[in-house]
Amino acid sequence: MLVIIIIVVLALMFDFINGFHDTANAIATSVSTKALTPRVAVIYAAILNFVGAVVFDQVAKNIGNGIANPMNLDPTIGLHIVIAALVSAILWNLLTWYFGIPSSSSHTLIGSMAGAVIAGAGSGAINWSGFIKIIKILVLSPFIAFAIGFILMYVVKWIVLMLGNGSPSKFNRSFRFMQIFSAGVQAFSHGSNDAQKAMGIIVFALVVGGYQVDTSYIPLWVKISAALAMAFGTSIGGWRIIKTIGRKIIKIEPMNGFTSDITATLVLQTATAYGMPLSTTHVITSSIIGTGTALRPKSINWGIVGKMVMTWVITIPISIVLAFLIYKLFYTIL
Repeated sequence: MLVIIIIVVLALMFDFINGFHDTANAIATSVSTKALTPRVAVIYAAILNFVGAVVFDQVAKNIGNGIANPMNLDPTIGLHIVIAALVSAILWNLLTWYFGIPSSSSHTLIGSMAGAVIAGAGSGAINWSGFIKIIKILVLSPFIAFAIGFILMYVVKWIVLMLGNGSPSKFNRSFRFMQIFSAGVQAFSHGSNDAQKAMGIIVFALVVGGYQVDTSYIPLWVKISAALAMAFGTSIGGWRIIKTIGRKIIKIEPMNGFTSDITATLVLQTATAYGMPLSTTHVITSSIIGTGTALRPKSINWGIVGKMVMTWVITIPISIVLAFLIYKLFYTIL
């Protein structure tokens, strides 16, 4: 029971860090365009993150058995695997947050789980079909978000130019108002997908420890505790990353800020409906780059984009290695 309690605490810590690490996903555009003040935006995002986390559970079920089948693992080994994975994911999240790099909590958790499973139970314990499916979705989602954002921005820009007689700035006030709505649905989408990952890890541990039969059921206490941790983390705010997303990539205007939020929401909600974990960081950032490219490609700081993409590429391999080493260290000590 003590090990389960430790795992729950670590999972909620990960969720809390995920909240302030990924706050920028929901509010960077609305804060940058001054549609919302930072304080109001953070509280608003925290509330809707909580609601989204409680309402859905499809992603949690997929995380619970998509990478490895918890019922096939030895209880002791399985619980140590979860601890190593969570410690690895927390360390990488804190490191990237400190340097203001919008990396993916989803990538690091999934990579860490895979690395810890390989270290503890061997590569044969990995559910390779499920793992590869998750990786494919994670890799494809930024391209999808970029493409949808690019196309949607062109459509919105064309409509605005037609209605505004060639002056899109006339609609800035309207788009700034609509951003209040778009930031809200983006925060709800973040909670409905990202908070599910910690829930899935807790349920994975409960099944390994024999406290639950399978991963198809997410206990209410797991939902509420993970949702609260995510909401509380969101309320703290990740200002370093907000500055990177909201200011350093491109100067966000109300029109492309609103379009970016709607694009990201469409992608995230579609994935959530199918129980697929996505990186909200990658999706919203790619949406911003897509809409920005449609408006003024030269205004995008491609140097910053290149650094972020490099971080995205290395996150899963680094997480696999880090979790592998942490598990081996635990094994040596214990």
